[in-house]
Amino acid sequence: MTAAPTASSIDRRFSDPTAAPLAWEDAAAALAGAELYWLTTVRADGRPHVTPLIGVVESGTFCFCTGLGEQKARNLDHSPLVAVTTGVATWAAGLDVVVEGVAARVTDDAALTRLADAWVAKYGEDWRFEVADGMFVAQNDGAAVFAVEPAKVIAFAKEPHGQTTFRFDG
Repeated sequence: MTAAPTASSIDRRFSDPTAAPLAWEDAAAALAGAELYWLTTVRADGRPHVTPLIGVVESGTFCFCTGLGEQKARNLDHSPLVAVTTGVATWAAGLDVVVEGVAARVTDDAALTRLADAWVAKYGEDWRFEVADGMFVAQNDGAAVFAVEPAKVIAFAKEPHGQTTFRFDG
């Protein structure tokens, strides 16, 4: 995320009585270290669209890319509101993180070059992108890059179960 949260709280309704609020650094590390994410966008008719994808956290901000013809890109054309989720598919161990926010297109070539390097560092050479005209380019295909500015992040700890909400101004 681009900044530290301005407020955080544990939701006792959904937390074990012994659970403590999760530290922001733990939630941010789980988000940055994840290999796979699920992106939810909103279709023009209001229905949700959910898809798995890869992404990186660069300078504290979650970023992803998509081809301009893909459903998620078409959805973002009319609504920038997104939810990004990641975690583990277990009940009693691990940490799940949900980011609710606004996706904004990244077009600055210098920023895109840093992001392209981050993709290779995280996922390897199969995910090397060139940068041209404000986009990622690979095998003559273009991909738009988006950064998610969070409004709220919810972290679901499981040892013990605890739900911590982080809020961001702006």
